[in-house]
Amino acid sequence: MKAYVFPGQGAQFPGMGQDLFESSTVAQARFKQAEDILGFDIASVMFEGTPEQLKETKVTQPAIFLHSVILAECLGAAFAPSMVAGHSLGEFSALVAAGSLSFEDGLRLVSARANAMQEACERQASTMAAVLGLDNDVVENICKATEGTVVAANYNCPGQLVVSGEVPAVEAACEAFTEAGARRAILLPVGGAFHSPLMEPAREKLANAIADADIQPPRCPIYQNVSAEPTSDPELIRTQLVAQLTAPVRWTQTMEAMMADGASEMTEVGPGKVLQGLFKKVDRAFPTSGAQLETVS
Repeated sequence: MKAYVFPGQGAQFPGMGQDLFESSTVAQARFKQAEDILGFDIASVMFEGTPEQLKETKVTQPAIFLHSVILAECLGAAFAPSMVAGHSLGEFSALVAAGSLSFEDGLRLVSARANAMQEACERQASTMAAVLGLDNDVVENICKATEGTVVAANYNCPGQLVVSGEVPAVEAACEAFTEAGARRAILLPVGGAFHSPLMEPAREKLANAIADADIQPPRCPIYQNVSAEPTSDPELIRTQLVAQLTAPVRWTQTMEAMMADGASEMTEVGPGKVLQGLFKKVDRAFPTSGAQLETVS
């Protein structure tokens, strides 16, 4: 059984998607659609923009989504998943690739999500930090004991957990992580506390947009971030897409569940190789690959 997974924010790079655009009329048509939906020429930002421009949440999220879903579409019959999942933003890419959301609805939701998250980031000083080398329960307990808002946000792989919250609380927690024996506890260069209660204003805005979206049963089960369990139920997909903004990304649990349910190999569809590396942290022998342009039909 083959699992296909889709990356989230942080996988962007200057020039992303240009090879697809230059080699595929399908990609060219999708980029034109994206410009009409978004109201700006995102292709030029992706192909020619600076790293700083690509880091803007309102640009980053649509850019990664576009790279991922266009690549999946260009794969044609070679894209044949038994199961799919996406890391945070990547969950929207996975749903489009699996036929649960249309390209147009998916991009509109991603744009609405990005803008809502950007506004929430600007409302309050907040950040995230990566914690390496501590057990999950140790990190969780330190978060609970820290004054202010700081929570576990991304369970990326065994021994790697990202926390999210108010700047003073995250800084204080990092000191406590180090004292508890963390190999590293480092602030990340992000301007917001994603997957934390501080995203509640964004969750409320996104809920309205998701309520109006046409969500169909995907052609294969999707393992959603909130539960790390497979589903094909449109209403559960809808509920968990909304909850995802303030709930942690249970990626470690998702990878383990996919393997336990029979996944024999994994292909990452989109920019970068982050998810391939995370799967290797769970099982070094597990076969992983990235979708390659030369396989595009």
